[in-house]
Amino acid sequence: MPLPVRNACYPRVLSIAGSDCGGGAGVQADLKTFAALGCYGMTAITALTAQNTLGVRAIHAVPLPMLADQIDAVVEDIGVDAVKIGMLHSTPTVEAVAAALDRHGLRQVVLDPVMVATSGAALIDPTAVASLVRELFPRAVLVTPNLDEAAMLVQRPLRCEADMEAAARELLARGARAVLLKGGHLEGDTVSDLLLARDAAPLWLRSPRIATANTHGTGCTLSSAIAAHLALGADLAQAVRLAREYVRGALQAGAMVRTGAGGGPLNHAFAPQPMRLMALS
Repeated sequence: MPLPVRNACYPRVLSIAGSDCGGGAGVQADLKTFAALGCYGMTAITALTAQNTLGVRAIHAVPLPMLADQIDAVVEDIGVDAVKIGMLHSTPTVEAVAAALDRHGLRQVVLDPVMVATSGAALIDPTAVASLVRELFPRAVLVTPNLDEAAMLVQRPLRCEADMEAAARELLARGARAVLLKGGHLEGDTVSDLLLARDAAPLWLRSPRIATANTHGTGCTLSSAIAAHLALGADLAQAVRLAREYVRGALQAGAMVRTGAGGGPLNHAFAPQPMRLMALS
């Protein structure tokens, strides 16, 4: 009996990021997010971390040829509709990822400039920050720093929404095509995020703060959800709005759950979607 004609594919999203053995952040959070939103997830692991809800114990970088081979293997066979980039530990790692994006013509790229873990542990070599800006800001359709990461990038504290907008404009001037600056670390009962793209008016996205200690992996989850929605065909503003809704649902669903002794993860599977199908191009 002949095999049926295969004329459909899943929305394919690649996470280039570090591994969190505790399952709350990194590629583990990304894969859970992709699956929950009906996408087919793949990974290229940049570093192994030994961590749990209390903090990061150790980081071991993946050799660069192995990182490149992971990216090449999935792109050349399965294909990629969108990319999420997370933890890149060193300048050579940044440069290897930038070269891979160019080698394969990958354009729908969401960059989460992971610099410091929720526990306070440094996740990037300080000398790599400049290369991250130089090499990856122009190659990404969106950069998603949180308040602390943006403050590190512009080298000044950000204490209010006016500070956030000024910082976002500075990041655009430094090569970013669009910035989603996350204001969750500001004080108050409202969380304010700013989406700012070149030649566009600022778009403020505000919502009530969810009372929970379980926020481990929130940034990873948001950036991977944006990439998933881009793969599903949303435009950038729509992808950001839908991703925020998903993260808020996952935070609310996991707010009262105890996973470990520290800040636990989100409930990524609170409303899983069936795997979507897309026509082969």
